[in-house]
Amino acid sequence: MANLQNARVLMLATDGFEESELFEPRQALLDAGAQVTLASIKTDAITGETAGEKGKSITPDTTLDQVTPDQFDALVLPGGVGNPDKMRMQEKAIDIVRGFMDADKLVAAICHAPWLLAEADVVAGRQLTSWPSIRTDLANAGADVVDQEVVTDRNLITSRKPDDIPAFNRAVIAALEEVSATA
Repeated sequence: MANLQNARVLMLATDGFEESELFEPRQALLDAGAQVTLASIKTDAITGETAGEKGKSITPDTTLDQVTPDQFDALVLPGGVGNPDKMRMQEKAIDIVRGFMDADKLVAAICHAPWLLAEADVVAGRQLTSWPSIRTDLANAGADVVDQEVVTDRNLITSRKPDDIPAFNRAVIAALEEVSATA
């Protein structure tokens, strides 16, 4: 079992997140000993979705305005359709994504979440995957888009959909173990 007791992970989400893509990676990271902070636009509870239906809610720990990349070792971006679409319109969220990428810190995004990466203009020349409907957006932003359950390109980990969560979680935890070992 992983021992990530010193790892600090930031997750960004708002209403419309894919329930499994927030709760399952979050729980895997917590089970591995990581400290996980959920940031959103406000600290009001946010509600996920499963198959287009409202799902479970969670209360964010903090707001986007209160976090900076230097406080964390990794950034995890859950998908869903509404969540990344709303989040990519938040200047602070895009600044956070750029900050992690500029510092070569671990960034992991699943499903529609790579929309934030495209909005932050950090995918040119990088290989990644995503939900099929946003692959053209990523390619137009300069990414080399492939159809695989998980793709790791240096500090960037991406996956396509909820079925990929086990592989996504393994890749994120393995990468964090490497970060922790060199810290």
